[in-house]
Amino acid sequence: MGRIATSITQQIEKLEERGMVLDMPLDKIKEVLLDIGYYRLGFYWHPFEIDNESDDRIHRFQPETKFSTILDLYYLDVDLRHLLIKFINRIEVNYRTKLIYYASNKYKNSPTWFVDPKVITKNFIDDFDKYYNDDFKKTKVIAKHHKKNINDKYAPAWKTLEYFTFGTNLKIYKSFLDSDIKERISEIYNVKDTSKFIKLMETIVFVRNYCAHSGVMFDLRNTYGIPKLPFYEFNNNDRHCLDSCMKIINFILYQISENRSQEMMKSLEQLFLKYADKNAVIKDIIDNKIRFVGSK
Repeated sequence: MGRIATSITQQIEKLEERGMVLDMPLDKIKEVLLDIGYYRLGFYWHPFEIDNESDDRIHRFQPETKFSTILDLYYLDVDLRHLLIKFINRIEVNYRTKLIYYASNKYKNSPTWFVDPKVITKNFIDDFDKYYNDDFKKTKVIAKHHKKNINDKYAPAWKTLEYFTFGTNLKIYKSFLDSDIKERISEIYNVKDTSKFIKLMETIVFVRNYCAHSGVMFDLRNTYGIPKLPFYEFNNNDRHCLDSCMKIINFILYQISENRSQEMMKSLEQLFLKYADKNAVIKDIIDNKIRFVGSK
């Protein structure tokens, strides 16, 4: 569409010119374009373009590319995002609970151990106020604590960390000076190598943030290769694809709840089967981009 803004009518005309079959009522197509946006939908019709790997492509669609199919791929992404965030949230809460419990009980005399130079690295402590900023202090529980305890610079760990993001709580783990506390927490999740545990959790945080910010899921590639685990074989040895990320999510979830782990895999299988049956191109995306192989 170039650098000039276009109307919905012009966008529809452009899709027709490029060969898309508009197999839905015109009013519905307009509603979709105003709801989701032409640019964002472009991520989902990109795989249906004839020359989609060319830098100077003309954006022609493969024969019989239907608007409804593009919408199916978009909603596969939406459903997948919602499914994954549900199970990642279970991991996030469990991890945060373990972090708070074990560290707070080890450092009983330091309720704000997350800024204790005997416990946490100087680099994290120096940056701490960017997390514990004025907006954070407006959080109801934190504000109430400071109103009641006017001399406290920070609320204790069980209050503070409850309102930190998954990523920030992982940074705290990485910042422990004591390797024993790191090992104690990582071994809960059946990972003895703490550096490997960090990489696994970073993978989960990465997917979590992708989901939270409405990233395009089917095309997700993890920047860094996921560490190998003796429990899983990654599809075609691809340690960057979404399926490999989902395997890591499921592995950590299994350490928390075998039932939730089984539920996740069953839900994924049902979801992908539902959309793979609708269109051969979507099935190819599931097989060769997401690389989903189920619980095999």
